[in-house]
Amino acid sequence: MKFERELLKGVAPVVVLEILSRGKMYGYELSEAIEAKSQKILTLGQGTLYPLLYNLEAQKLVKGQWETAESGRERKYYSITSKGKEKLDTDKVQLGDLFKALKLVFGTSIVPA
Repeated sequence: MKFERELLKGVAPVVVLEILSRGKMYGYELSEAIEAKSQKILTLGQGTLYPLLYNLEAQKLVKGQWETAESGRERKYYSITSKGKEKLDTDKVQLGDLFKALKLVFGTSIVPA
């Protein structure tokens, strides 16, 4: 599903941190994991994912490290940092509060697809 950019902008970093909290991944692998875990509802293309990863890396929420894959190909693997884990915990609480508030405002008028 294609979401409006501004709507996805705030939640995408939290989703990336959540997936990386389960183990290190390279970009394409991360993109595929997000799509699979969200049952293809969330998709982050290269034009969205890589700038996001670079930004998270600049904030020291994730760490990128080049490694040689079994195929012999160099890939940059990303992993969540301790600062990233703290941010994820905080953001998850805020998202929970946001979802609660949205349910109060919209009631049953928001119907999942």
